[in-house]
Amino acid sequence: KMWISVSQSLRGRPQMSCFLAINLIWPVFALLPPEELRLIRQACVFGSAANEAFYVTVNDEVFALGTNCSGCLGLGDLQSTIEPRRIDILCGKKIVSLSYGTGPHVAIATADGEVFAWGHNGYSQLGNGTTNHGLTPALVSTNLLSKRVTEVACGSHHTIALTTDGEVYAWGYNNSGQVGSGSTANQPTPRRVSSCLQNKVVVNIACGQLCTMAVLDNGEIYGWGYNCNGQLGLGNNGNQQTPCRILNYTHPSNIQVACGYAHTLALTDEGMVYAWGANSYGQLGTGNKSNQALPTLINTDKERLVEVAACHTSHTSAAKTQSGQVVMWGQCRGQAVVSPHLTHFGSTDDVFACFATPAVTWHLLSVDGDDYLTVAQSLKKEFDSPEISDLKFLVDGKCIHVHKALLKIRCEHFRALLNEMEEETIEVHQFSYLVYRAFLEYLYTDTINLPPEDAIGLLDLATFYRETRLKRLCQETIKRGISEENAITLLSAAVKYEARDLEEFCFKFCINHLTAVTQTQAFADMDHDLLKNFISKASRYGAFKN
Repeated sequence: KMWISVSQSLRGRPQMSCFLAINLIWPVFALLPPEELRLIRQACVFGSAANEAFYVTVNDEVFALGTNCSGCLGLGDLQSTIEPRRIDILCGKKIVSLSYGTGPHVAIATADGEVFAWGHNGYSQLGNGTTNHGLTPALVSTNLLSKRVTEVACGSHHTIALTTDGEVYAWGYNNSGQVGSGSTANQPTPRRVSSCLQNKVVVNIACGQLCTMAVLDNGEIYGWGYNCNGQLGLGNNGNQQTPCRILNYTHPSNIQVACGYAHTLALTDEGMVYAWGANSYGQLGTGNKSNQALPTLINTDKERLVEVAACHTSHTSAAKTQSGQVVMWGQCRGQAVVSPHLTHFGSTDDVFACFATPAVTWHLLSVDGDDYLTVAQSLKKEFDSPEISDLKFLVDGKCIHVHKALLKIRCEHFRALLNEMEEETIEVHQFSYLVYRAFLEYLYTDTINLPPEDAIGLLDLATFYRETRLKRLCQETIKRGISEENAITLLSAAVKYEARDLEEFCFKFCINHLTAVTQTQAFADMDHDLLKNFISKASRYGAFKN
């Protein structure tokens, strides 16, 4: 399937530098120069076509770029921009939570507990008492001035805020009761959601398109708003204008809730995931496409889960296991994945970047700095670096700096050789500098980067050192680079180094391109015995029949 092939093609992504990963996974950042990408520490991609974005740098400067629909970039105008522009009013504000609606509008909470909002405001989702679009970030003050907000969440056109006291405030669009006020009138300014939440402490909030969920400190989950797909988990399909506790859910250890377009996921402290709501794309992970109006335990067939992810703009779900494996289910670029499926991603963010429609971030993305390197990255960095190396190879008069311990670990030939000698320099005469350097670099990186003609020399070395995996990689490189001009040369090498699979591959290529191959200089210079065998074998394949 398409989505499996995409996942596999990104298998190496966790070993990329963080700024390169952002560039490749989120296309909106593709035009940013590497030096700018290196500075990013937080990022958010949003918009109906994933073409609007914010990012925060290491210096707490905030920048925006994209199409700027309804002034959602907060730049003071409606002009689109492919070059990042700074949002001065937010610079220096440490952003701890960010969410966006589909208008789009944006809301953030800062480390000081302030809430800023801007963008589309046709339903008062900015909380300023008007329906005028906000072109710049404005402090949301009504009823919140004496409160410290720790988290914000946006539905399509409504906004929720959670305070340090465990109180929930809501404002904006309310056609289905999603602001929890007991009516369906739009709420122009923040209003505390009370009713069943009075005297209770909320610790987590989330929004679907037209509904809201809240998790209490005792693990209970309450929902309100639109419920025609059962996304409130109440066992029915009736909308709710005030918070209602979901049914058949008796896990007081719930730690996280996430909402998709019209479905809800809940993660317990034991690592179990429950799902309910719409399921037309398999987004509940139940193995079918039937909606569920009550919480249903999802069988991931994996170890304990530590994170669930969903976004109110899509029908996609994802989760991460304790060991770092990422699974996904639901809508995947038009396909329906009805059960959790293992990916090769390193984070749930990548699921939404590659599979969701639109491909937006499901939460504020945090980026590790370049000061952290994986083991693989560290080893690659130290290859041929004289600073801490304790051995060098002299090939064709050039030095290659390496580490004895790594060579012993990675290659049986070197383990035997280096245990018997203490020299700090080893001269190599039977292989070229290019080939031997590629071999040593392979021991550090597990990859080879040579054109097919040079890979022949490395194939010779791999045969000599009995490096089976390296031999296979060389054959794959040669297969990818075969052409009418070099086919005979590569065939000759395969025969010489007894690479039977490669020999057969090259021979069949020559047969399929026989006219062009026989007109090359390499064919004219072919060894007599090889030519004789080639003609004989080609004849048996019927190559010379009229």
